[in-house]
Amino acid sequence: MTLTGLFVPLITPFAADGELAADALAALAHEVLDDGATGIVALGTTAETATLTPDERQRVLDICGTVCRERNAPLIAGAGTNSTAASAEALSALGPTVTAALTVVPYYTRPSEAGVLAHFRHLAATSPFPLIVYNIPQRTGRSLGPDTLHELARIPNILGFKHAVGGIDDTTTTFMAALPPDVTVLAGDDLHAAPLLALGAAGAILATAHLATSAFASLIHLWRNGPTQEARTLTHRLIPLSAALFSEPNPVVIKSALAAQGRIPTPTVRLPLLPATPEATTAALAALSRLPAPIPA
Repeated sequence: MTLTGLFVPLITPFAADGELAADALAALAHEVLDDGATGIVALGTTAETATLTPDERQRVLDICGTVCRERNAPLIAGAGTNSTAASAEALSALGPTVTAALTVVPYYTRPSEAGVLAHFRHLAATSPFPLIVYNIPQRTGRSLGPDTLHELARIPNILGFKHAVGGIDDTTTTFMAALPPDVTVLAGDDLHAAPLLALGAAGAILATAHLATSAFASLIHLWRNGPTQEARTLTHRLIPLSAALFSEPNPVVIKSALAAQGRIPTPTVRLPLLPATPEATTAALAALSRLPAPIPA
């Protein structure tokens, strides 16, 4: 199995009373699929998963699973912590609608690279779903070298990677140059997705695509199929939007912009996140207004 195209890591909308806004979540899932997304990601970082209750996490998974089943779309679900045993339990509890599990490199405890390999070997051997390794050193505190990435890629039941290292570094270019043909790399940095696609990424998981789904679906198609000049032009047009949406901690500006559009009932986020400033929201909506529309996928 290979995952290609655009996957939108859905936010978790909240109602005025602070409860999960289930109808708004289902509507968002349908909207991004209508606008060209290949699939969605549930319970990622953008979903504020760390501040959801276990019941809320299950409801999010059920809602997203129902939409993906109705639409015959792949569902990637976040499942994993810095505990190998707890990660294995979380993977085993995912429902049958899940296509693959997005599993983060163990954070905070900062294991050695050998420990990271042992962690994923155990999870891959016991998981009922293929794994996507979420490599995001800014959040985990654990960088991985190209040899470790290539070793991870050879582990059975590891489908690929969400690669979000904050740029295109030497490790990334070395890794991509010798990527096995059956391993998927999905770009995970909104501002650096285009160069990773140019290096051969099969698609992307991009939070900015909440606000410009068709444009990002087109971006991925153009970098994979050409013409390259059109891909470059569209990249330049989308950069200001991504920069504006990530000017404050993800997903506060995205939620504020979605609420301003009337697509979710409130811009509420949960502590320790704070709501987006009015200035950030205004800048994001201005950047969005400057995009040409519509952009066919």
